[in-house]
Amino acid sequence: MTETDGLPTPQRHWVMACALGGFALTNLDSAIANIALPTLSHEFNASASATIWVVNIYQLAMACCLLPAAALGGMFGIKRVYAFGLILFTLASVGCAFAPTLPALVGARLIQGIGGACVSGLGPALVRVVFPRSKVGQGLGLVALVIALSGVLGPTIAAAILSVATWPWLFLVNVPVCLIAAPIFMAMAPATPGNGKGFDYPGAFLSAIALGLIVIGVGELGGEGRNAALGAIGVGIAFFVWLIAHQNRRETPLLPLDLVRIPLFALSMATSSCSYCAQILAYISLPFLFQVEMHHTAMMTGLLVTPWPIAVAVAAPIAGRLIGRYPAAILGSVGLAVMTVGLALLATMGKAPADWDIAWRMAICGVGFGFFQTPNNTTLMTAGPVSRSAAASAMLAIARLLGWSFGSALVALLFAVQGGAATVTCLIAAAVVSGLGAVISASRGLVGKPAAAAV
Repeated sequence: MTETDGLPTPQRHWVMACALGGFALTNLDSAIANIALPTLSHEFNASASATIWVVNIYQLAMACCLLPAAALGGMFGIKRVYAFGLILFTLASVGCAFAPTLPALVGARLIQGIGGACVSGLGPALVRVVFPRSKVGQGLGLVALVIALSGVLGPTIAAAILSVATWPWLFLVNVPVCLIAAPIFMAMAPATPGNGKGFDYPGAFLSAIALGLIVIGVGELGGEGRNAALGAIGVGIAFFVWLIAHQNRRETPLLPLDLVRIPLFALSMATSSCSYCAQILAYISLPFLFQVEMHHTAMMTGLLVTPWPIAVAVAAPIAGRLIGRYPAAILGSVGLAVMTVGLALLATMGKAPADWDIAWRMAICGVGFGFFQTPNNTTLMTAGPVSRSAAASAMLAIARLLGWSFGSALVALLFAVQGGAATVTCLIAAAVVSGLGAVISASRGLVGKPAAAAV
C-alpha cells in the first residue's frame, strides 16, 4: 500500500469505527477509575494512598510502553500490534472485574495499561494507513472528537454505572465493545508489513525508566515528599539523556531521532508540548478556583469545565477539513492564539463572575485548542515517511505526556510558593505558554516540506 492509497470508503469506515472504539475505551478507563476510587477504597478496606495506584499504575504503564509499542509496530506491523493491544486490554478488563484483592486489581490495571499503550500509541499511525493522505487530517479530527467526548462523558458514565451496578461493571462494559471491534478490525484492517529488525531491549529499558520516573515524580510533587519527587524527575531526565546518547549509536533507534531531526517535525513536537502544558495548567488550577475561591460545588465545577472539551469536539473535525486548504502553521497558530486569548480572559474575569461568563471563556479555550490540535497532529504524522508512522504516532503521545508532566510540575511549584493565590498565576502562565506555542507554530511557515514526507 502506498501513502496516498488509503482504504476504500466502506472498509475504511469499519476499520475507523473499531479504532475509535479502542480510543474511547482507553481514555474512558482513566476517568472511570478516578470516579471509582472512593468505592474501591471502601470495598477493599484500603487507604486512599493505596487505592490511587489503580489510576497511577495504568498511566505509568502507558507512559513506559509507548516507545516499545511503536518499535514493535515497526517490527511486526501496525495491525498486529494494535490488535494485540486491544485483545490484551479486553482480557485485562475481565481481570480487573474479577480481581479479588486490591493488589490483584492493580496488577490487572498494569496489564490494561500495556494494552492501552499499544492502542493509544499506534492509533494515529493507523489513521495514516487507512486514510488517503489528503484526508488524514479528517481522520485525526475524528480521533480528537472521540477523545474529547470520552473525557466529558467518563465521569458521567462511571456515576451512572455505580448508581445501578457494582464496581466490577466499570470494567466489564469494555468487554462487549472489544469483542465486537477486535474481530472486525482483524478482518478489515489492512496488513502493514514490519521491517523485520531486532528489538532494542536496552533502549526500551532506558525509555521505561526515564518516562516512568518523570511521571511518578510529577505525580508526587503536590504531596509531602516534594524533594523525593524532584529527585525522581531529575533521575528520569538523566536517564532520558542517557537514552538519547544510546540511541545515537543505533541504526534503528527506539527513540526516533531521525524524525526529530526533521525541522518541521521538531517544531510541531515543541508546539504540541506547549499546548498540552498550557491545557493542564488550566485543567488543574480551575477546579481550585471554582471550588475554593468561588465556592461552587463539585458538580457545578464539573459543569463549568465541560464547555472546554465540548468546544474541542466541535472545532477539531472542522479544523481537519480545513487542512487541505490552509497550511497547518497558520491553522495551528490561529488556534493557539485563540486559546491564549481565552486563558487570558479566564485569568482576568474577577472573583465573582456569572456562570455564563465563565462558560463562554472556557468555550473559547476549547475552540482554540481543538482548532490547533488536528492540524498539528496531522503535521506530526505526515512530516516523515509513511514507514515511520508508528514512531511518529508514539512521539505524538510523548509530546502530550511531556507537556502534561511539565505543566503539572509547574502547577505544583506555583501552589507551593503562592498557596491558594496560585490559581490566577497558573492561568497567566498557561496563557504565556500557549502564546509561546503560537509563535513556534507560526515559525513552521519558514520551514519547507521535507522530502521524507513523500517517501
